Amino acid sequence: MRNIIKGIKVGFLVILFCCPVFVSVAAISDTLASRPFKVRTIVIDAGHGGKDPGAHGSYSNEKTVALAIARKLRNAINDQLPSIKVIMTRADDTFIPLNERSEIANNNHANLFISIHCNSSPEGTASIAHKQKGVMILIYGFKRKGEQLEAVRENASIYVEKNYKETYESYDESDPANLIILNTFMQKYRKQSILFGDLLMDQFKGTGDRVTLGVKEQSVLVLAHSGMPSVLIETGFINNPDEEAYLNSEKGQDEIVNSIIGAIEEYKKDVDSK
Repeated sequence: MRNIIKGIKVGFLVILFCCPVFVSVAAISDTLASRPFKVRTIVIDAGHGGKDPGAHGSYSNEKTVALAIARKLRNAINDQLPSIKVIMTRADDTFIPLNERSEIANNNHANLFISIHCNSSPEGTASIAHKQKGVMILIYGFKRKGEQLEAVRENASIYVEKNYKETYESYDESDPANLIILNTFMQKYRKQSILFGDLLMDQFKGTGDRVTLGVKEQSVLVLAHSGMPSVLIETGFINNPDEEAYLNSEKGQDEIVNSIIGAIEEYKKDVDSK
């Protein structure tokens, strides 16, 4: 993907320099995102893993909870939606670099990318931390001021990778060409990501007394290079003792999975009918 981005960027800059009037965003979009929306393959990404534990609760960590939910989601899709091919970015406690997660989805021509995570409130007093609760859906957004806390936490995974500067060279959003290309790359899928995010919120609202925090835009890198509708699900605040217990329980994990399955079913009906 990095080579594709670089190649397109060079061509784009040549066009921009030679004949800026004829630069076509639609043409770039067609090159980068020509696959259909119909749901045939779903990639499930269990956040963090291996040497990257993610957020911590009092007795559990994000990588373990995310993997447990991701495995249950895979099994549920196989049982209830057998026509859909399911691919896991990781099926055990393995560290997978962030760019490889989206590459797995792109290389398998996935139609939907679902990244499973746990949230964590900012460092502060215990009383404040323990009040944070709820499920949140993230879709990829560019440099939204004041909305970077979650992105910074998730993107911190970059720095435990070897040669991260070279690997993520194409992600430099200070480069105008990169910004345009990445923006165009995601625009075709933006509406579908929002649609799926809204469907997820509807399902979570109907599950017990879960608090729903809505669909938010964040510059989370794991979504940035995914060439398909994609969401990151913050399933709950692992540093809230009540939510940690819920996230680690069979009941809680089953309810989360059932909510995601319900959203997939509704989403599939919508996009497959078009």
